[in-house]
Amino acid sequence: MKTRTILAAVISALFCVSNGAIAQKTEKLFNGKNLSNWNFIMAGNNEVPANQVYYVQNGVIHIKGNPLGYMYTKEKYGDCRLHLEWRWPEEATNSGIFLLIEDTKNPFPNGIECQLAAGNAGDFVLLGGSDLAEFQAPHGIPRPNFPSVKKTNPSSEKPVGEWNEANIFIKDGTITVYINGVYQNTGTNKVKSGHIGLQSEGKDIEFRNLTITK
Repeated sequence: MKTRTILAAVISALFCVSNGAIAQKTEKLFNGKNLSNWNFIMAGNNEVPANQVYYVQNGVIHIKGNPLGYMYTKEKYGDCRLHLEWRWPEEATNSGIFLLIEDTKNPFPNGIECQLAAGNAGDFVLLGGSDLAEFQAPHGIPRPNFPSVKKTNPSSEKPVGEWNEANIFIKDGTITVYINGVYQNTGTNKVKSGHIGLQSEGKDIEFRNLTITK
């Protein structure tokens, strides 16, 4: 744990240097009490109240995974470092962190997903017509519905029940992802700012310690 903490501090310092200045402020995206600064999207006719899918218990965000959807920040963010922790309480299934969301009108918004699906944390999925320079479709094959850019290294995820850590850096539209201190991916996007989202897809997932450093 100490080694990972030191590594995260070094990564954060390098990010600050690359910006030419010390980061000005770290903010909590989640206050530990409620989801007052988040909005919610769910697929279908929304017969299930949002507060039964996304809720806070013991200082932790719980997302049920069904119905499909996501919660997203009311504010948009550009250059920043996003830090969060997640775990699977019972079964490792599927979820994601949405970045640089432009359009929040449907369950798969125009934005980049940092995949959290078990075994694939750190992959990028291009949602809603979004694009990354690193994605190259094979010649003569139509663009898939959900194009992806695979992570660089083998899975660095932890077992069910243990907390994982994601540190995601956004600089001028370029997204760089570390999972549990291991570099996994870089994606170059023309979009410079957008909402941040947490996905409901699969089964229960929990999040805590969400902060953003501008």
